[in-house]
Amino acid sequence: MDKNDYILETQGLSKQFKGFAAVNDVNLRVRRGDIHALIGPNGAGKTTCFNLLTKFLEPSGGSIRFNNIDVTSDQPAQIARRGVVRSFQISAVFPHLTVLENVRVALQRKLGTSFHFWRSEKSLTGLDERARYLLADVGLAEFADKVAVELPYGRKRALEIATTLALEPELMLLDEPTQGMGHEDVDRVMQLIKKVSANRSILMVEHNMKVVAGISDAITVLARGAVLAEGGYADVSNNPLVIEAYLGRASDPTAKVR
Repeated sequence: MDKNDYILETQGLSKQFKGFAAVNDVNLRVRRGDIHALIGPNGAGKTTCFNLLTKFLEPSGGSIRFNNIDVTSDQPAQIARRGVVRSFQISAVFPHLTVLENVRVALQRKLGTSFHFWRSEKSLTGLDERARYLLADVGLAEFADKVAVELPYGRKRALEIATTLALEPELMLLDEPTQGMGHEDVDRVMQLIKKVSANRSILMVEHNMKVVAGISDAITVLARGAVLAEGGYADVSNNPLVIEAYLGRASDPTAKVR
């Protein structure tokens, strides 16, 4: 496969904290246009790996390439400008602004005018059309004038996705997008992720195996900071090493990660 088929690659990515290897020699390849799930039991190193990819942590070793460019030494702002945006961590959702205003703030970020608070309200209305388009894209058009704090939990997650889309990411990093949701919200957000993946690549940490099975094109399993397995859902869910890592014991041949 051509190297340009991969939007993100790591080689030997590692992070140590006082001798403890939180991420250990991880080789990860995310194919362009895929929804790629990063899964593993608690303490596997998934969040640390995300922090390394967005440069909120400096690697102890290894390299990170995005669009075939070495970005290992980039700062977090440089990573974001290149098109790697981590959703649910970007603090673009303000609870006491309306849904429309939240997306407009994210659009201002893209323009580099986020903190021009002295601008008149009228000067920002030019962003409204794009903001409303993004809200329609995530099913929030009817909530545009609602204050964000009043949104149900699942709708807040949809708003967070809209603010991320406003930054025009090539690669979205979703950190447990369905955590704490009921079945109806999980289904809604799962379909939303599938929809917004049409023109971009997605790497997500997710514990809900229904979501992983339903929308992932590829899966990497971490355990104790290292890659344990990778492949499609059928392959990894039946892998004895993966089953043992999740269940904490030698696996029954008929067992499966669910």
